Amino acid sequence: MSTQGILSTSIARKILMALTGLFLSVFLIVHLAGNLQLIPGLGTKEGFNEYAVFMTTFPLIKIASYGLYATILGHALLGLMLTMQNRKARPQKYAYEKPDRNSNWASRNMGLLGTVIFVFIVLHMRSFWFEYHWGELPNDANGNRDLYTLTVTAFHQWWYTAIYVVAMIALAFHLLHGFQSAFQSMGWNHHKYTPIVKKVGAVFSVAVCAGFAFIAVINFLVQS
Repeated sequence: MSTQGILSTSIARKILMALTGLFLSVFLIVHLAGNLQLIPGLGTKEGFNEYAVFMTTFPLIKIASYGLYATILGHALLGLMLTMQNRKARPQKYAYEKPDRNSNWASRNMGLLGTVIFVFIVLHMRSFWFEYHWGELPNDANGNRDLYTLTVTAFHQWWYTAIYVVAMIALAFHLLHGFQSAFQSMGWNHHKYTPIVKKVGAVFSVAVCAGFAFIAVINFLVQS
């Protein structure tokens, strides 16, 4: 079967959606671990900038980064395709249908949440990734490009911090449904372990997104 034929099936799209989503979940943990150095008093400018150099120059990580960019784009496109497919399958809602009884809010609005997150990623990469690679950043005391100052300065702006926090809330809701749904799409369902997966997913979703939001807010408050 051709790749086009495989991607045309709903099951294949959901499996690819699950795999890319789980990969991105792992990336979030790694990204948060590095960003902890942005917490005032916990990390240093030079330490964070060294981390940025390592993440952008180490060969294996550079290769993984290209895979990450492709995964983000693929995950977004698959989500859009599945959302359009679901709408075509049910063009009209029955008058007696009460979706809130059969599913949670996040599961009914994954398309909206995904769109908010994707727009934020574009803004985020434009503000930091693009500027780090092609912007005119000064160097720190060790001669590394000063991504630390660029980042904390962005968090000193109330509107950017507000956008960041809203995006993390959207991401938390997206993960709350997506984490458990990924295991279900892969067929990894078990009457004993599925409830555990749901609880782990809830803790993961809240903890990771709260961690990112905390870093942004604490930097805004410190300078205020």
